[in-house]
Amino acid sequence: MTTSSGHTSAILASKVKGTAVYSTAGDKIGTVEDIVLDKKSNQIMFAALGFGGLLGIGEKYYPVPWSLLDYSEDKGGYVVPLNKDNIDKAPAYDLKDLVKHDGSLGDVRTTTYDYYKVSRDWQ
Repeated sequence: MTTSSGHTSAILASKVKGTAVYSTAGDKIGTVEDIVLDKKSNQIMFAALGFGGLLGIGEKYYPVPWSLLDYSEDKGGYVVPLNKDNIDKAPAYDLKDLVKHDGSLGDVRTTTYDYYKVSRDWQ
């Protein structure tokens, strides 16, 4: 799903991983740790964002619909319409659990899209 800036037109996943994520207020709130793809539909399921932990210990990963990430050339990273409170309440998982059972662990994708109030782009 393309955002208003069209950032999803063409980019290598390797370039996205590690990119900073900012709130609309301009605060750095984390990084893109990975991108989860749906192999059957050829769609991006979500970006796995990291917002805590120390050197990967205790870090939880927040699946966020790709359409919420809007690339900002000025920041050199993605801006999301989230704040610290949104993140604290968002569904979070261990990274390995985001792909467990094809991403259906506890309906990860459904739970994520419902939380962020993003319409489902799959059937």
